[in-house]
Amino acid sequence: MRAVRCDDGGVRVVDVPVARHEGVRVRIRSAGICGSDLQLVESAFAPEVTLGHEMAGELDDGTPVAIEPLVTCRTCDCCERGDYNLCREGPKSVIGVGLDGGMAEEIVVPERCLAPLAPGVSVADASLIEPLAVAVHGIRRVGVGPGARVAVIGGGSIGLCALAAAQAAGAEVALVARHDAQRAAGERLGAGSVKGEYDVVVDCAGSASALGEAVSVARPGGTLLLLGTYWSGMEMPGIPLCMKEIRVVPSSMYSRQGMVRDFDVAAGLLAARSAIADALITHRFPLAEAVRAFETARDRAAGAIKVVLEA
Repeated sequence: MRAVRCDDGGVRVVDVPVARHEGVRVRIRSAGICGSDLQLVESAFAPEVTLGHEMAGELDDGTPVAIEPLVTCRTCDCCERGDYNLCREGPKSVIGVGLDGGMAEEIVVPERCLAPLAPGVSVADASLIEPLAVAVHGIRRVGVGPGARVAVIGGGSIGLCALAAAQAAGAEVALVARHDAQRAAGERLGAGSVKGEYDVVVDCAGSASALGEAVSVARPGGTLLLLGTYWSGMEMPGIPLCMKEIRVVPSSMYSRQGMVRDFDVAAGLLAARSAIADALITHRFPLAEAVRAFETARDRAAGAIKVVLEA
């Protein structure tokens, strides 16, 4: 089958054997290109497996599903308490990083990774459930509730997902975005412009300038949620952060609270708001055109937000 793998700072489409290990076969219909995929392929940590941790497809009987890309050990202390995103096995348990991912014609995964789609949710849009789950997890960690004022710094797909997740929790949300297409998508989702101070500020940009802006608009005693990925380290504005006693909360991937997975909450959010997919997915390419799709995903100034591969 065809699959997308790293190739000297970029990607290429190659032929690989169809997976024969145990699990449930999913015929992939959509796989999103994440900002972390762009960073990985250009880094010294470029994985040798098939890429893709944002994915959705159909079972052999036609059932549409999204896939939670964590094949964790289920036995360590973190997994046992429900924080399986912190599994002691680390990145090797993440599909698309340590295990073959969903930028392929099909994949075999444990049944526990499946998230059935609600009626009316297109499998072509359902790869968005993964980044939505990232946002749902972070918003849950900081306890955003009705009436909260939330500012999101960064208008990429994670920032727009954070906007939607905070709105679903009942918050009033403002967005700071760098590019015109991102600002327009935020407006479609009902984001306001930043005015005054905020109870929670979500950094989805992962840069020193974004952290500085986040601290500047947080109210004294407020909360800074870190959803961005800091590939080059982190530079905090120390004096204002400490003088305002801002609580800093990191967040990684998704897990569960009690018996409810963040991933399933995200699936419900996408089902409730089709406008999320309409606003975020800007480009679609067939799997065979993955090289062009990755080039498009890198060009944020040209309007790309979420680029999806379709098998």
